[in-house]
Amino acid sequence: MQSTRKFKLLAASAAVLAGFAFGPAHAAGTETVKLGFAAPLTGPQSHYGEDMKNGLTLALEEANKQGITLDGKTAKFELVTRDDQADPRTAVQVAQQIVDEKVDGVLGHFNSGTSIPASSVYHDAGLPQIAMATSPEYTAQGYNTTFRMMTSDTQQGAADGEYMVKDLGAKTVALIDDRTAYGQGLADQVAKAVVAAGGKVIAREYTTDKANDFTSILTNIKAKKPDAIFFGGLDAQSGPMRRQMATLGLKAPLVSGEMTRSDTFLKLAGDAANGTFASLAGVPLKNMAKGEKFEADYKAQFKKDPGVYAPYAYDGAWNMITAMKEAGSAKPAAYLPKLAVLKRSGATSDHIAYDKNGDLKEISVTIYEVKNGKWEMVKTMVSQAK
Repeated sequence: MQSTRKFKLLAASAAVLAGFAFGPAHAAGTETVKLGFAAPLTGPQSHYGEDMKNGLTLALEEANKQGITLDGKTAKFELVTRDDQADPRTAVQVAQQIVDEKVDGVLGHFNSGTSIPASSVYHDAGLPQIAMATSPEYTAQGYNTTFRMMTSDTQQGAADGEYMVKDLGAKTVALIDDRTAYGQGLADQVAKAVVAAGGKVIAREYTTDKANDFTSILTNIKAKKPDAIFFGGLDAQSGPMRRQMATLGLKAPLVSGEMTRSDTFLKLAGDAANGTFASLAGVPLKNMAKGEKFEADYKAQFKKDPGVYAPYAYDGAWNMITAMKEAGSAKPAAYLPKLAVLKRSGATSDHIAYDKNGDLKEISVTIYEVKNGKWEMVKTMVSQAK
């Protein structure tokens, strides 16, 4: 009886010791890799932020299922999320909060006006940042930490200007922008492209990203009889603007950038939406390298169709994760060089790579038109940056 009791005690002690031995060892075998994310998650631009976040979330969940080993441990990727409200000042505050969270990289921000001021915070902290921002100034700052998820406004604006003059036959163009870094930057590029294509800019008007009454601006433009009107700004403004153009009897087509190419614009513009053109950096989902698979996976996860930005956010996350895998480390100093020379096939393209500034080497822009209340592809241009 005594020997049996002694055996049980020894067995229990061994089990306890085993628990101490294997429990901590197992826990020590995993490590959380934090990736910062910031975008507008409240307010009129929240649908952009949600779309971007969903794409990132899908990528991180896939990566976690792979059991990727970084720094000798199994990585568990986690998104540290902040709402920058699409406000530059808030973005800088949010950027510092993300840095203080000891993240290993940053996926965001969404807007050019937030990504650019926040980028200096991340650069000072040595954190690689892959942003959706398309304003050329973002990667022109000389930082080795800035990278893009989409084509820059330089290429997109060139495509818009050329399309209006050469495809729409517009000899004269009026420009409106919302004075944000995105809207103004895009309109500036369009103005250059219009002149380069042989057209003429006959009016340049300004508004804000909070305005909803453009009657005065449009009345001034109508008097100058432009062949086309370009707007650099958000769908929350371009939708009402298009309705007011119809009310004023302005027959010139409205052309805009990728933020107008949305379902929100269609809802806000209503019946007046038909005949509107919008460019989108990239190619249609169905024409992407693995667009159909991405769409199926996205629908299965979120029970709805992906928006414009989700596949690019997805690839942006995988670009960073792939660089970490190639470096075998989540330490920024270790994987940053790998990110700079990255070459991979993703959902959006089979040829994802960055140039010396962090811009995507593959340039792709698609023009869409609203027909019968739906966006339809008109023309796609794909080339390699020189």
